[in-house]
Amino acid sequence: MSPASPPPRVRVDMHSHTRRSFDCLTDPRDLLRVVRARGIDRIFVTDHNAIDAALRLREVAPETILVGEEIKTREGFDLIGLFLTELIPRGTPAREAAESIRAQGGVVYLPHPFDLRRSGAGPRHAEALSDLIDVVEVHNARCLSRRTNELALRWAEARKKLQGAGSDAHTAAELGSGFVEMPDFAPDRDSFLTALAGGVVAGQIRSSPVYRLASTYAKLHKRVVRNR
Repeated sequence: MSPASPPPRVRVDMHSHTRRSFDCLTDPRDLLRVVRARGIDRIFVTDHNAIDAALRLREVAPETILVGEEIKTREGFDLIGLFLTELIPRGTPAREAAESIRAQGGVVYLPHPFDLRRSGAGPRHAEALSDLIDVVEVHNARCLSRRTNELALRWAEARKKLQGAGSDAHTAAELGSGFVEMPDFAPDRDSFLTALAGGVVAGQIRSSPVYRLASTYAKLHKRVVRNR
């Protein structure tokens, strides 16, 4: 009898943005085209304080697109909900936001926790929310300092948290620069977390600081258009 084939594995970018975010101009159709070309099998679209673009894009490509949201909490740091079905309003207290994510059957994902220049939680807020955090982002491609990702990895390991990675792409060129390679999964909390436990952070490219300028341009462009 021949040995059983290993289960299929997929590449998952857990953090990305479209033009629905205030600091991004990426057309959702371009996001889909680029991730397919780069061999990313699944991608969480995690726009700032919005899920409508992700929901629409999932209708087009349910095999590729997963819905998330990057929430600006009342405390001022970012928290991501994965597998969301309903918007969590900007300014929701962090613990309430995490509980709402869980109530939706979602995954509480802590992004760039030690990048304090980009609304990272920092050690105090991370500890206060530790009991509700499911996954820690240990590679964020937009972190300028390698140390910020290293601190996140140490924090996750010390608390036995699952580890995630994302491009945090605000331009199409950045997509896929951070990803986890993991067993395939059904699009729900339990299946995803079980698969992630058998995964590895495989994509660890650091984005050029130049792409941060693209976010600044996007914010200014939208402000000008809004004020016309």
